[in-house]
This record gives sequence, structure tokens and C-alpha cells, in this order.
Amino acid sequence: MKYNYDKSCLKGLGPGPFMKLAETRTAHIEQAADSVPTSIYRPNILAKALHPNVQYGVIKEIKEQPGAKTYKIVADKEKGTEALAFFRAGQYICFDLEIDGATIQRPYTLQSDPADALAEESSYTVTIKETPNGFAAPWILANWKEGTKVVMSGPLGNFTYQPLRDAKNVVAIAGGSGITPFCSMAAAIVSKNEDFNLTILYGSRKHDAILLKDELDAIASRSGGRVKVVHVLSDENIEGYEHGFISLDIVKKYAPAEDYSIFMCGPKGLYAYEDEALAPLALKPRRLRKELSGEYGDPSRNPKYPAKTDVETYKLTVRIRGNEQQITCKSSETLLVAMERAGIKAPSNCRSGECGWCHSLLVSGNVFIPEEPDKRRMADRKFNWIHPCIAYPLSDVIIDVPVANF
Repeated sequence: MKYNYDKSCLKGLGPGPFMKLAETRTAHIEQAADSVPTSIYRPNILAKALHPNVQYGVIKEIKEQPGAKTYKIVADKEKGTEALAFFRAGQYICFDLEIDGATIQRPYTLQSDPADALAEESSYTVTIKETPNGFAAPWILANWKEGTKVVMSGPLGNFTYQPLRDAKNVVAIAGGSGITPFCSMAAAIVSKNEDFNLTILYGSRKHDAILLKDELDAIASRSGGRVKVVHVLSDENIEGYEHGFISLDIVKKYAPAEDYSIFMCGPKGLYAYEDEALAPLALKPRRLRKELSGEYGDPSRNPKYPAKTDVETYKLTVRIRGNEQQITCKSSETLLVAMERAGIKAPSNCRSGECGWCHSLLVSGNVFIPEEPDKRRMADRKFNWIHPCIAYPLSDVIIDVPVANF
């Protein structure tokens, strides 16, 4: 068989180099260092910088807010964190906390401009609000000082603007500390890290209790009209503010004439109200975004919860990599809360039943899982995989739990 190819490139090539190939290779090997050569795949370097398992920080500044405090956190280089990971506006981080023998993780949204993470002094900013009957927030507010060292996760969450899914105009509905992701988005628009128009409808009780008002006003003034802030007061009717709740009429009054998306962040009560109020808009699912709402709370308020007159206590057996520990768990608390209370370092992030970090195997026993926050896959339900953050015991339970991510 004859092959039709150009053999001119082979002319002038003698057999000498090929005959000495093994000899040449051996010489190079003998001249090399005795240590094993190492190399780092550059995409792995980028992945580690963007998605660290753990970050160490130091509280540098604290600012008092109405019923809250704002904390500026910088990298703790003494612990090996040279710079904090870049994030998308709307994402959150989880803090690793030890409180009175309990080991817990709590998520808080980053309110700062993502560009701050890339500055010469890399930093994050979070605002933590007073929470009646809370556990982590009161402890943080009482104990975090300037110089306090903190342990936190990398940036997490999908409550971010996506141009392929979201409209160029976004109407943000916020309540309480739910303003923080929109503060970050507004700052990112000004610094040109994001490219969309943002109208924030922010519900508060009184004008002197508006969280981050000065920061929001300053950002809006620098935005060239791309960020607008409308304050809605429920307990006061004064000039310059809307009165009542963020109703359908208020949304229509300030929403742009063009196509728009609605982003929502706040307490569960806000979601329940807005779902009903905004129903006439008949928005496409991709045009309505909601941030995770945190822990489910008291399961007995769910009409499908098995009727019980008293809170019962069950045995919870926790298996982690072959190690087994037996603790108690009340019927009114999730399996995750029981583990944290007992000092067991269990993985978690969103605490809302969605992210899947606490994904565990239910070996035996019965649990109650509310339908609303249950975002497990069909296969998980079939093969007894659960999210302990929204699972309440109905009997003695045995679960197999993964190792905590940080």
C-alpha cells in the first residue's frame, strides 16, 4: 500500500539521533536532582483560592447599627490565610463557633463589595442583627471585639445575579438583616463588578431603626441612578417614606416599565406575605428569586406534624467514620441542633434543607421532615438519605454523618 504524504520534511534526518535517544535520555536523568520533581496544576491553585475549605480572619473594625453590629474582617496571615477568597455579591460565609460546649456553624451574608476581597488589605464585611431568643447572634454580639480571631468557610450560596436567567432590572424586596445581600449587590454595581439596575424596597418598622441606611444612601448616590432605595415603614407614616408593608401597589409604583426580576430576602413572614401579595404578577419562576430562610423552627406548627402533647426526648446515635457516639435529641429540635449541642462537629452551611452539606444516611428510626424546605433528590428519599438540619426525631435514631468540611 502506498501512502500519499509529503516525505520532504524527512530528508536530511539521519539515524544517529534516534540511535542515541536512550543514551541521551539516560544522561539527562543522571544530571537531574535526586528529589522527586513536583508540579502544581494551575487550575487547582485557582480553585483553592476561590473555594478554600477554611479561612482564618481577624475582626479589624466594629460599627454600631440600630439593633445590630457591622464587623469588618481581614485575613489572619498568622494562621496562613494570606487573602480572603473572592465572592459573588449575594453569597454568604459560615462561621465556626464554639459556644458553651456546643460546636456550631452559622451562615451570614457578605454585605461588602466583592472588590474588597481583592484589595491590598483583603476584607469581608458582615452585619449581625440582634435576634430575640437567638443562640449564635447574641453570643457574637457580646463576645466579638476588635482583634477577635474567627474561623470561616469559603463563599457559598447561589443568591446571585445571573444575566442568562435574570432580567436587566432587579426589584429587591428586603426585610430586617435581609438587606445585606442587596447592599453587596449595590456596591458591586457601583464598582462595575455587576451589570444590572437595582431598585431596593426595604421594609423597616421606624425610620430611626433602618439597618445600614447611611451605607445604602451613600452607595445609591454614587450609582448614577442604577441603584435606587425606597424605604417602607410599617409603624410610621412620615414624609419621604412609604407607609405600610411592601404591597403589590408599592412594587408596581417603583418597578421599571421594562422586564424585571424580583429578588427577596428577609424573615419567613416576609416570604409568606409577599407570595400572596405578588401572586397577581404571575411571574415566571426564573424571575422570582428567594434567599434561603434559615432554620425551620418549631415543627409542631406544621399541620402534618404528628400530634404530640409534650416534647419527648429520644436517643440519637451518631456515626462518623466508624466512630459512634450516643446523645439525646428532643422532638422539638433537629438532629443537627442536637449534635451541635453535644459538641459534635457536624457539617452544615445553609441550615435550610437545600445545600446538602449535612447530607447523612438514616440507618434506623423515624424522623419528621417538613415538605416545604425538603430539597432532597428522589434517590435520597428512596434510599433513606436525609438532611439533619430539617429532620426532627419521632423515635430513637441512628445516622451516619460525613466529616465536617472545616
